[in-house]
Amino acid sequence: MNKARLAIKSIFMTLLVLLSSQALSWGQTSTPEMATLFRSNGKIYVVVLVLATIFAGLFSFLIYLDKKIKNLENK
Repeated sequence: MNKARLAIKSIFMTLLVLLSSQALSWGQTSTPEMATLFRSNGKIYVVVLVLATIFAGLFSFLIYLDKKIKNLENK
């Protein structure tokens, strides 16, 4: 029960660190034309919102799945 939550948290934090380090390395290189176009049109916020929604949905699903597995373990 607690091991599963710890594993989920550690995987989430690892992915977060990897993605942030990759984003920093992308930011130090030249800016892609697509990103500049999205920023100039204001559509970058739509992309960020869609990605945030997908990650929130996945995170919510993992929490739901953890609760359901915990109930099965208790039975």
